[in-house]
Amino acid sequence: MSKSKMRGLAMLFGGVVVCGGLATAVFGTHSWGTYHWARKANPFTLKLGDNLSSTWKGHLALASSDWTASSVLDTVVVAGATSSRKCSPVSGRIEVCNSTYGGTGWLGIAQIWISGSHITQAVAKMNDTYFNTARYNTPAWRQMVMCQEVAHNFGLGHQDENFSNPNLGTCMDYTNDPSTNQRPNQHDYDQLVTIYGSHLDPTTTISSSTASAAHPPAMQNMDFNSKATWGKVVAQSKNGLGEVYEQDFGGGHRVITHVFWAPGEQRGNPND
Repeated sequence: MSKSKMRGLAMLFGGVVVCGGLATAVFGTHSWGTYHWARKANPFTLKLGDNLSSTWKGHLALASSDWTASSVLDTVVVAGATSSRKCSPVSGRIEVCNSTYGGTGWLGIAQIWISGSHITQAVAKMNDTYFNTARYNTPAWRQMVMCQEVAHNFGLGHQDENFSNPNLGTCMDYTNDPSTNQRPNQHDYDQLVTIYGSHLDPTTTISSSTASAAHPPAMQNMDFNSKATWGKVVAQSKNGLGEVYEQDFGGGHRVITHVFWAPGEQRGNPND
C-alpha cells in the first residue's frame, strides 16, 4: 500500500485515546498526556534542528527517517539554531543537542513548551558525560535514546517501563539491552495516528514565528538545563528511572521535562 493511501486510512480510522502520566505496556495507548503540535493538515512536517557532534549526526538521521515512516508525520533534519550546550528552544521546531552536561544522572531529556495542550517548541538533549563511558558508548544505546527523546517531542510516551523484561522491539521500551530496541515499531506508528489522525486544528504551532511570542518572558529565558528549574514531579515510572516534571507559568503556559535517568547512576542533586 502506498504511503498516501496509508495516510488516508489513518485519517479515516484514527481515534483519540489519552493516557495520563507515564504510559505502561498497553499497545496503542502510549501518548504523553494530551500534548500535541497544532496543525491544519496531515501529514505535517516537523523540523529537527541538528546541533550535534559528528558522533551523533547519523543517529539523528536514522531517527528522522524512521519516524517519517508514520502516515501522519514527516520530519526533516535542518541546520541547528542554537548552541549544543545551551540547547535553547526555537519556535515551531525541535532542537536536538548533545553535550557533556555533567554528572546529572540522566542519559537524555525531552522538553516541550506548551500553550494549552499544544506544543509550540521542543528540545531533545543527550548527555555525553554518560555516553562517553564504556557502558553507554555504543551505537545501540545512542540510537535508542535519540529515537526515544525525539519521539517524546511528538507527544509519544513509553510502551513499557520495565528494564528487565523481554524487549518489545521499539525505542519506546525501557531496557538494559537496547540491541533490539533502537527503532519504532508498528504500535508507535499506530499511536501517532491516535494522537494526530482524528482531528485538525484551526491554527498551527509548526514553523510559526509567533508560536512562542505569547509565552511569558521567563518561560523563554530560563535555563532549563538545571533540574532546579524543572518544577514539580508530576509522573514517575515504578522504578523511578523515568520522570516527568512540570514548570507552570500560569495562563496555560508550561514547560514539561521528560527525564531518562541512567540505570545504575546516582541522580543529580537538585541544582544540577
